[in-house]
Amino acid sequence: MQQRSEETRARILDAAVRQFAIAGYNAASVDDVCSEAGVSKGAFYHHFATKQSLFLALLEGWLKTVDLGLESIRQATVPQTLNQMTDLLPAIFATADERLPMFLEFWLQASRDETIWQATIAPYQHYQEYFAKLIEDGMAEGSIKIVDPHITARVIVSLAVGLFLQGVLDPKGADWDKVAKESMHILMNGLAK
Repeated sequence: MQQRSEETRARILDAAVRQFAIAGYNAASVDDVCSEAGVSKGAFYHHFATKQSLFLALLEGWLKTVDLGLESIRQATVPQTLNQMTDLLPAIFATADERLPMFLEFWLQASRDETIWQATIAPYQHYQEYFAKLIEDGMAEGSIKIVDPHITARVIVSLAVGLFLQGVLDPKGADWDKVAKESMHILMNGLAK
């Protein structure tokens, strides 16, 4: 029973990605999502209280994938960890490639809806804190110059978001794996002690 419930939830999430990407958040209806997923409205509301909660679940699911990747790549030193992070980009690009319209919908909807804005800005704050702590660890271990860890964290997040946007908007415009590695190399040259 539990497995069937999880499968139904997964079908709803997959259908929502397609519907939100095709029609946009406002135009896609719960009926459209249910039809695409092959489920009843009752099944939908069993898993999601509203269309907004479904939308937020999509964002949360993608961010959990990113967090798991970050947790898995911790290395012996902070510079090694930061350089290793560039190896996550191909997987992030692969999951994002088919969902580009969905990501654009997140940002568009965030500009219109306070709840979605809060859910969208929270990961930026989370990652800024994550990277600030990482930079502090690097300064403590002696591998990173003394810098403002919060400003440095914003630079790292900006670099990651910028590469992500370029990679999904223009996937054939560059070898994004190489660009990511070279960008991190340039950044590390400035930070390394």
